[in-house]
Amino acid sequence: MVNMKILITGGAGFIGSNLADYLVSKGYSVRVVDDLSFGSVDNLKDLIQEKNFEFIKGDLRDPEIANNSVKGIDIVYHLAANPEVRISSQSPSSLYELNVYLTYNILEAMRKNNVKVLAFASSSTVYGEAKKIPTPEDYGPLEPISVYGGAKLASEALISSYSHTFKLNSVSFRLANVIGKRSNHGVIHDFIEKLKKDKTRLEILGDGTQSKSYIHVSDVIEGMHYLLNKNLEKNIIYDVYNIGSDDQVTVMDIAKIIIEKMGLNPKIYLTGGVDGGRGWIGDVKYMLLSIEKAKSIGWRPKLNSYEAVKRAVDEALNS
Repeated sequence: MVNMKILITGGAGFIGSNLADYLVSKGYSVRVVDDLSFGSVDNLKDLIQEKNFEFIKGDLRDPEIANNSVKGIDIVYHLAANPEVRISSQSPSSLYELNVYLTYNILEAMRKNNVKVLAFASSSTVYGEAKKIPTPEDYGPLEPISVYGGAKLASEALISSYSHTFKLNSVSFRLANVIGKRSNHGVIHDFIEKLKKDKTRLEILGDGTQSKSYIHVSDVIEGMHYLLNKNLEKNIIYDVYNIGSDDQVTVMDIAKIIIEKMGLNPKIYLTGGVDGGRGWIGDVKYMLLSIEKAKSIGWRPKLNSYEAVKRAVDEALNS
């Protein structure tokens, strides 16, 4: 498969740029398309001169740009999206346009250009407040509690329908909280930025007991690549995998790790949050994905949640 050409939508962003690094290092020809609304060309600076790398600045909400982006492509890694869960209650239209409509444009471009393989970065938020933890892929009914989660689930449904109707080989990866090098949003980024501005205090949204699974971006990209290839070997039309770790970390634990690594002693303020201690409306308070399905075919993360958090904090402080 190394001689195949791969498109990464949103490839200048956090996960996408790490994926681009990984695939180019493996010898793949990689094309990245990104409108740079959330990503940065700086994330791709080590790749720009590589002969097997191509960057296109473009907005995939434009069908013509989507069509041109997939021409000559063998595999699409679809990561372009609005990455902010917290805007769900403020900007549903942005989540629809950048997550659902954009996914439709990619699928239409693939259909018109006879591109048959898609890997989609979905999210654990599609499960909503799951009553079964760890939560397996066949859990249902799926009831997202954020517009972000709803948009990801709608995209999954579109991908499944296109895969069965037009004979694609597609995989949706439901990701736990992804952290690591180049992340510019999320709890670790937020806490570090707050403490840089004021070393004497740290505000924590919610009651501090929110407990979730975290996974380092290096494990995510290796997992997506491995599991997609396994599905292609079996010629599976459509499948879903959780990608996460086997443990959870509380928000308070993350704060303590960051405070210790920064050598500070701030006073911690808990906002109390909303709806029983959530950080914001739509925040899933407890999340732990079952990764037994991925393990059964040979993938597991190298780092657990605590190890991933510690590495991600080091990477953020040293960037």
